[in-house]
Amino acid sequence: MNLHRLVIDSATKFPVETAVVAGDGELTYAELDRRADAVAHTLRGLGVVHGDRVIVWGEKSIAVIAAMQGVLRLGAAYVPADGNSPVARVAGLAVDCSARLVLTTVDRLAALTEAGVPCHDLSEVQDAPHGPVNESVQPDDLAYILYTSGSTGAPKGVCISHRNATAFVEWAVDVLDPSPADRFSNHAPLTFDLSVLDLYAAFATGASVHLVPAELSYAPDQLVAFLRAHEITVWYSVPSALTLMIRQGGLLDQPAPEHLRAVLFAGEPFPIAQVRALAGWTDARLMNLYGPTETNVCTWHEVGPADLDRDRPVPIGVASCGDRVWAERADGTPGGPGDEGELLVDGPTVMLGYWGRPAQQGPYRTGDVVRVLPDGVLDYVGRRDHMVKVRGHRIELGEVEATLTAHVDVAEAAVLVTGRGADSRLIACVVGRDGREPGPLQLRRHCAERLPRYMLADEIIAVAELPRTPNGKVDRTALAARIDDREDR
Repeated sequence: MNLHRLVIDSATKFPVETAVVAGDGELTYAELDRRADAVAHTLRGLGVVHGDRVIVWGEKSIAVIAAMQGVLRLGAAYVPADGNSPVARVAGLAVDCSARLVLTTVDRLAALTEAGVPCHDLSEVQDAPHGPVNESVQPDDLAYILYTSGSTGAPKGVCISHRNATAFVEWAVDVLDPSPADRFSNHAPLTFDLSVLDLYAAFATGASVHLVPAELSYAPDQLVAFLRAHEITVWYSVPSALTLMIRQGGLLDQPAPEHLRAVLFAGEPFPIAQVRALAGWTDARLMNLYGPTETNVCTWHEVGPADLDRDRPVPIGVASCGDRVWAERADGTPGGPGDEGELLVDGPTVMLGYWGRPAQQGPYRTGDVVRVLPDGVLDYVGRRDHMVKVRGHRIELGEVEATLTAHVDVAEAAVLVTGRGADSRLIACVVGRDGREPGPLQLRRHCAERLPRYMLADEIIAVAELPRTPNGKVDRTALAARIDDREDR
């Protein structure tokens, strides 16, 4: 199965079922199929051929989804660009991936043209019937590129093949067993790998996908209303969105909707107190999915009763999607029960490589540290680059954060280091749960009962909320800047 066949096949099996619901309308599978063909014919007329890259730049909409599908039908690869991205960034992406052109909204065309970037209006497609477009593609052909932040400051283009994507989609369909009656939410930006499940698990089974507008992404009241109004059956988001829905959106104030049957979360550890709250509110399946953009989801864990007795986030689980995963110890050998090491991934979901760089060879090193539990299940410990030294002691920031969020009054926590050498200090920022504000002494006592003395925070700061990146993860750079500003005063 190749990615571009999903809508084509569902349009044959489920033509009148709703495929996409967005702020600019909705399309059935038959309508999405015709719209994607129209986009493909338009692009072909503009010179797009097999193997080309086409950037799709716009807010979430049926026009954007149809454009992505049209690109795939030519055997080309789409490159989603966030609707809020500045022109300079999109122009930079176009140069980096040698894009044939940028498909975007009419209000952005002039700026792109001025920047010397070939572009075309998303709404200008050849609606007259021209017949279906279905160029042959090979499993290892490029399907899409997702740009992630690079450690050097320049974004890196993660190249995903049809084989990579469909291995994940087939696994998700097998685990979730969706049907045309299912309604998937799409909370994540289309530039974020979480959106791949939302879109393509729906398209593979004739289900519908409901696009959450970007302006609602972290508006808790509206997200809760969206979940209920659209009768979402499968919700997938970063834990921070669910935390906001619980803490500020009143998610748990009403009985759980009967239609909700699965809640999936990924991207960062989910404080165990929030997971317990969800488990007590709904009978829906709760699933923790793990994997960087370079592998999409490579491990998963379905929450069970025993997980709720833990004092740290639920495990990231076992391998998914036909991948092989293991913890590599410091000596380079695979870890066994009780060992910690860097998580390595090999298998069908591992990316082709970064655009413009050598192809990925061998297993992918995630940079994440995991612990192997007695039954072989993996526990997430933290980022290897979040392993810090404070006054000579090695400290994993994720372990300190997990201990803080195990406190009943703490909803979220982020820990970082300020200063250098002998002046380095461990600073913890905590967000209270349900309006509570746990005192520093109370939290220090809680941590002292669970952590060695050298891992105790030098200062604990109560904050209303933690800054977020566009993908919803904690923005540690912004948090560090806030702390620096505070200390400079």
